Amino acid sequence: MSGHSKWATTKHRKAAQDAKRSALFSKLSRNITVAAKEGGDPNPENNASLAAAIEKAKGYSLPKDKIKTAIDKAFGSGKDAANYETVIYEGYGPAGIAVYCEALTDNRNRTAADVRSAFSHAGGSLGTSGSVAFQFERKGQIMVEKQIEGGKKEGMIANGAAGDEDEFMMLVAEAGGNDYEDADDEWIVYTAPTDLMAVKRAIEEAGVVTKGAEMIMEPTTPTDVSAADAKKVMRLIDKLEELEDLQNVYHAMNITDEIAAALEED
Repeated sequence: MSGHSKWATTKHRKAAQDAKRSALFSKLSRNITVAAKEGGDPNPENNASLAAAIEKAKGYSLPKDKIKTAIDKAFGSGKDAANYETVIYEGYGPAGIAVYCEALTDNRNRTAADVRSAFSHAGGSLGTSGSVAFQFERKGQIMVEKQIEGGKKEGMIANGAAGDEDEFMMLVAEAGGNDYEDADDEWIVYTAPTDLMAVKRAIEEAGVVTKGAEMIMEPTTPTDVSAADAKKVMRLIDKLEELEDLQNVYHAMNITDEIAAALEED
């Protein structure tokens, strides 16, 4: 286990989401509503999907009242009823980069048309089911904020339960985590999909405060591209993330430090 670096990719995705906070809150609320409804229980202790949806929402600072409203909506009736379904869209963007989209929609035709249009205008193409999914792997992701001491960021945990990286590495391993990453002002812990909440709970029981958890799709073999192509790909990703029905958009582009710097120039 080692603190390898995928942070450039993660950082760019989080920055894009944070910049669209109102739209992100709407998507997080919809995700909670669907998880509550599909699990058939408004109590996250009895509904693992709902627990994960709430943890993800907390990681992006969704207010508690919005979380409660989203759960209540799952069990409403009439005009207050939630009728969303999960739909996956797969395709290829500029430079042949694989793109995997997760949607929650109440109108498949509208969502499909919007997604197809975004791919088409970006010079990409919408594919069939399974056309790119094999290039991604589902993982759990837990965020742990570092402690800041002496005016600079140190390899410390928020409450000091693990004083350095070696101690944190041991803690993650004992909790059942698969790997971790040094992500500037926080640690990112990776888990098997089914272990996400159990690992999070074990980390917290060891005295470390977490700041959010979620499921992600990570490319198994990221694809290298030029800076020019990277900008084209990110224009497609940004366009897709603007669509209200799309919950998550993943791509297989390898965002190196150089590519990240080029993207930030725009």
